[in-house]
Amino acid sequence: MPTRTAEPPPGATTAAVHRTGGPAARARRTGRAKDWARRAPLLPALVFLVVVTQLPFLATVVISFTRWNALAPDNRGFAALDNYRAVFTDPAMRASVGTTVLLTVTVVLVSLLLGLGLALLLDRGFRGRGIVRTLLITPFLIVPVASALLWKHALYNASYGLINGSLTWIWRLFGSDSPPQPDWMTDSPLAAVEMSLIWQWTPFMMLILLAGLQSRASDAVEAARMDGASAFDIFRYLTLPHLRRYLELAALLGTVYVVQNFDAVFTITSGGLGTANLPYTIYQTVYQSHDYGRASAQGVVVVLCSLLVATFALRTVSSLLREEVTA
Repeated sequence: MPTRTAEPPPGATTAAVHRTGGPAARARRTGRAKDWARRAPLLPALVFLVVVTQLPFLATVVISFTRWNALAPDNRGFAALDNYRAVFTDPAMRASVGTTVLLTVTVVLVSLLLGLGLALLLDRGFRGRGIVRTLLITPFLIVPVASALLWKHALYNASYGLINGSLTWIWRLFGSDSPPQPDWMTDSPLAAVEMSLIWQWTPFMMLILLAGLQSRASDAVEAARMDGASAFDIFRYLTLPHLRRYLELAALLGTVYVVQNFDAVFTITSGGLGTANLPYTIYQTVYQSHDYGRASAQGVVVVLCSLLVATFALRTVSSLLREEVTA
C-alpha cells in the first residue's frame, strides 16, 4: 500500500519563501555572486595598484602641507599653504612651466604631422611594407635614457657626432676644408631635446593614426574616386574628418607622456640653458635644495594638471569605443 507523504502545514511554504526572499531575490544574489567571482581575480592587482600608486600620492599630499627641509632638520612642522604659495610665486617654477608648454606643444604637433605622413605612406600597399613598419616603430621601443644618450653622443657631439660628420663630408664634396661644426647642445639646447623626443614619439603617433586609417570604410573612398575626386579632396573631406578622433587621442596621450618627460632633459642638457621643465625642476628641488615639502607641492600641482589632460584623453577613448560599438 503506497505511503502518503506528509504535507507541510499551512503557511510553511510562505514562510520559506519569505526566508529565501523569493525568486527575484535569489536571482539578485546569484548575479552578485557571479559578479564577485569575475572580479575576485582582479582584487590582488587592485590592492597592489593602490599600495604602489595611491598610498605614495597620499603621502606626497600630506608632506606638501609640511615644512620639511633636510638642510634645516630642526625647522619642521605644519606649513599650511605656504609650499603652494611658494610654488605659484617661484620664478624658476614659472619659467619651467613655460618651457614645459613649449616643449610639449612642439613635440606633439611635429610628431603628429610626421606620424600622419608616415601613416598615410604605410596605408598603401608596397613591397617591404612590413619591414619598413617595423623599422619605423623601433625608436618608440628604445629605452628613453638610451635614446637620449644616442642623440647626445652619437648625433649631437661636436667632435665625433654624426650630424657634424655629415656636414664635414658634404662640405668636402664641394672642395671646402672649413665646414660648419656647431655645438648643437649649446647653441640650440631646447631644439636638441625636442628633436630627440620627436624621433621617439613619432612612431607612437603613426601607430594610432594608422589604426584609424585602416578602420576607414574603403567603399566610400572608392566611390569618391569613381566620382573623380582627387587624392587631396579624399584626404580633406573623407580621411581627415575620419581621423579627427584619432588625432585628438594621439595628441592627448602624447601630451600626458611628454609633460612628464625627464630622461631627455636630464641626459642631454642637465636642465641647463633654459631647458628645465617641470619634472626636472622638481628633481632640483628634491636633490639640490632638499626641500621635500615644496617638492611635494610641485608634484601635486603637476599631477593635477596631468589628470585634467588624462580626463580628456579618457573621454576621447570612450567616444571612440562607442563609435566602434554603434558602427
